[in-house]
Amino acid sequence: MAENDNGPLFETRAVKGRFLFRLFAASMAVGIGFICYYRLRLLPVASGKLERWAWIGLFHCELWFSFYWFLTVICRWNPVYRFPHKNRLSLRYEKELPGVDIFVCTADPSAEPPSMVMNTVLSVMAYDYPPEKLNIYLSDDGASELTFYAMLEASSFSKQWLPFCKKFKVESRSPEAYFRTAVEPDSHHPLMLKLWLLVKVFVSFLT
Repeated sequence: MAENDNGPLFETRAVKGRFLFRLFAASMAVGIGFICYYRLRLLPVASGKLERWAWIGLFHCELWFSFYWFLTVICRWNPVYRFPHKNRLSLRYEKELPGVDIFVCTADPSAEPPSMVMNTVLSVMAYDYPPEKLNIYLSDDGASELTFYAMLEASSFSKQWLPFCKKFKVESRSPEAYFRTAVEPDSHHPLMLKLWLLVKVFVSFLT
């Protein structure tokens, strides 16, 4: 545990295929070099001023786009992925995490079904964040009694749903989304099966 506390908060991994991109970039750089050599080597001297200035203008445009391409290659030369260790972040800074206020807004229960709004509220309530520092507010501009009743039912259901998410580490924290893809546990896990069926009954009632 102490080793995890002192470990890095994220891991850096290089993107695969960098060699092919660098090979492509090198070939492009060689091509740009040939173009610049061609423009300088065959700069019109005996022709009229119009042809000469047109040639110089084209050369300046090519230099500008070459410079822009060079900047984009620098940004893509060494791409990496950052993978944060959320458990270490929580262990190290849990006491210093700030309070978070989340507002869920709704207006018309016919356009925004209360079941969808409640699923949003429940998924936010199930965030992996210290509960004493997390506040969720539902703003109903339409002052709908249906939304108010759905909120009462969701408040009752949250007493089952939030412990269920923490106990079984549910990733899809929206009840509707979870039970759309979840597979019913087998009889070898009677406790999980009992809780799963109980929560599913609540979800079917909400929807």
